[in-house]
Amino acid sequence: MDETRAAQGAKRAVNGQWRVFYDGYWIKAYDAPADTLLTKKKLIEALTRRLFNHVEHGVNIPGTRLDEARRAYALEGEPRRRRVKAAMLAGALFNRAGDVFTKVVELQALGVEIRADNGLVQQCGAHLQEALELGKQVLHRSGEEGIDELWGEPFKAFAYPIEEFYKSRYVKIANTMRAIDRIATTLVSVLAPRTAFIGIGPFVEAFAAAARRKSETLQTDPDIFNVWATLVAAGEELSAFPAGAGEPESLDTEVGMELVRQAKEIIFMVTRARVPMPKTTRALLERLEAYRAEARPAPAIGARVGAHPPRLDHPRADLPTARLRLEP
Repeated sequence: MDETRAAQGAKRAVNGQWRVFYDGYWIKAYDAPADTLLTKKKLIEALTRRLFNHVEHGVNIPGTRLDEARRAYALEGEPRRRRVKAAMLAGALFNRAGDVFTKVVELQALGVEIRADNGLVQQCGAHLQEALELGKQVLHRSGEEGIDELWGEPFKAFAYPIEEFYKSRYVKIANTMRAIDRIATTLVSVLAPRTAFIGIGPFVEAFAAAARRKSETLQTDPDIFNVWATLVAAGEELSAFPAGAGEPESLDTEVGMELVRQAKEIIFMVTRARVPMPKTTRALLERLEAYRAEARPAPAIGARVGAHPPRLDHPRADLPTARLRLEP
């Protein structure tokens, strides 16, 4: 069966696991929870924690300080300081929205009917929408670029039916997987022709496969222990690749290994955030292409002795997610 012709959103059993097809990838599927205010509250809380875990420090401002944060932002004129204060205001808005939504759920639990046009519900939505706009100025914790897609997720969880939110999550994961594959493919194509890096391909491919699997796996999934351990182990194997073994040390090899370390770190960041980081990825690819321009093709002597792909204990760790065997 030709997997590339599967319909967007198709759901099938793949190697004994239900998966959905989005943008060329079969992604692990999860049942959407009931669409209730309590579910939305828990989801918004989880997404907010994840957001603050990935963005720059100092923006997790309590909702009780929203008015202070707004005044500080309004009075700031210096551009760099104003950007930071915008980030702090966005954090306060997110936390205030969470506070309000918690009270709405508590009222509902007491038997109070809460409709979509309720003032508190509307206030929560307004806070999340304002935070989404300000979030465009917030940087990823690496300082490389913004990661505003994460700021949109709590608002989507609030505004969309839960089933629709899950669909949007699968699209983001597919884009994340494509970013991982793009980095890994370019890294191998640039390094493999060099004598010092013969045999690195299986290490990169195993790390990319483990990263794709992590990007599709929820933290609450029982398999997260195998998935995370496999990713970390594959990253350590890649970092320990014996570049230039048996050869004199050279600046060329050192630069190549530095690019390996950078690629590994960026793949980790993209994988954990589960959204692409286009600016950071583009800069890495440009550095790789500059390095390629200095390439000296390796002689056709096969893989270097001692270079071997990592042995990972997670099933199918070396298989691309998009090419898994389909079950009837």
